[in-house]
Amino acid sequence: MTITITDVSVHDVRFPTAASGDGSDAINRGDYSATYVELATDGGPTGAGFTFTNGRGNEITCAAVHALAHHVRGRTVAEIAAEPVAFWRSLTADVQLRWLGPEKGVIHMAAGALVNAVWDLRAKLAGKPMWRYLAELPTDELVASVDFRHISDALTSDEAATILDKGLVGWDDRLAELEQTGLPSYTTSVGWLGYPDDKVRALTRAAYDQGWRAMKMKVGGPLDDDLRRARIIRAEIGPDALLMMDANQVWDVDEAITAMTALAEVDPYWIEEPTHADDVLGHARIARAVTDLTGGRCRVATGEVAANRVIFKQLLQAEAVGVMQVDACRVGGVDEVLAELLLAAKFGVPVCPHAGGVGLCEYVQHLAAFDFLRVGTSLDGRMVEYVDHLHEHFVDPVRTRGGRYLLPTAPGYSSTMRPESIARFRFPDGPAWR
Repeated sequence: MTITITDVSVHDVRFPTAASGDGSDAINRGDYSATYVELATDGGPTGAGFTFTNGRGNEITCAAVHALAHHVRGRTVAEIAAEPVAFWRSLTADVQLRWLGPEKGVIHMAAGALVNAVWDLRAKLAGKPMWRYLAELPTDELVASVDFRHISDALTSDEAATILDKGLVGWDDRLAELEQTGLPSYTTSVGWLGYPDDKVRALTRAAYDQGWRAMKMKVGGPLDDDLRRARIIRAEIGPDALLMMDANQVWDVDEAITAMTALAEVDPYWIEEPTHADDVLGHARIARAVTDLTGGRCRVATGEVAANRVIFKQLLQAEAVGVMQVDACRVGGVDEVLAELLLAAKFGVPVCPHAGGVGLCEYVQHLAAFDFLRVGTSLDGRMVEYVDHLHEHFVDPVRTRGGRYLLPTAPGYSSTMRPESIARFRFPDGPAWR
């Protein structure tokens, strides 16, 4: 049966998180929001995708989806799957809209929402959760989904095929491990910058009791405050658990090195986004400095707002990143994530996907499972971020146990939102906003 995408619907969905301080960091204090896309079909399921925003401006991303929707409407799923790069470029290289990027920002995020909705539809039609659907695709189909333009100097299609073919060896054993133990994870819910000390202490203690042995805090406020809060968390979790830090780009390069000289006292496992996301050479300099400061115990992590595969290529080539954090919404959907996972494998850097926000945890659990099964093939140094917010608004929410993600089993990308949540939090006319 040929399935055609007959219509594209876009919803501006926003949750009032700013008032409680959830998600607060050195730069951001927003209302977690989603540009939510639904692809109607002529007899098949509905494809669902979204991109995450921080409140005001979500209407701009919605408008960008509308501007790109004609590239999707009227297409059959079969023709998209037959020429995935051509389809991807129709969105990311639109001959007029590309000028607004290129391949970054609002247009790229909107393209990713549409691309992810198509992949969700493909997985639903196959009757498989996205991680399994991707992991079981033949190597040639996965390679054919990657746009190697502008990254072929770092990763060729032949190298990608070799990585994916190697991923077939031991596939059953790795799947059995995931089914038995789940994906290792860390929580960010304990240390938002807007939380008072007593709340940080209580949340850290509760998370430790629930089995979390890796936790992340926000830094980038007054250095004395950052160090005091870090000492509170370290005292609660002991010397053996991992403590990560996230500066959300607030520091200059020299400022980052100065701050980490002080914060090294509490033995951080990584410093995330220590400076501007596009400053590849700055990240490289900070990476060298923290390596010297900590004897290699601390590393630089980044990628949450890395716009595309080309930025990741440069970070890897410059040895500027020790942990690569792919964001499923920032880049151009599953196709570009495939490129980034393969680049990380080529350079031997572990991927710990960025999550949180609205639905990012739901997305990245699939990507991390696929990475383990077919690309990176190791859990060493790999953790998936977990934030305990807003999962109840999804039909297939994440499940965790003892600080680990459990594999999703429902067909699709776990990206379908509950209709009642869309209705209540639709901006500006939903009841939550009146």
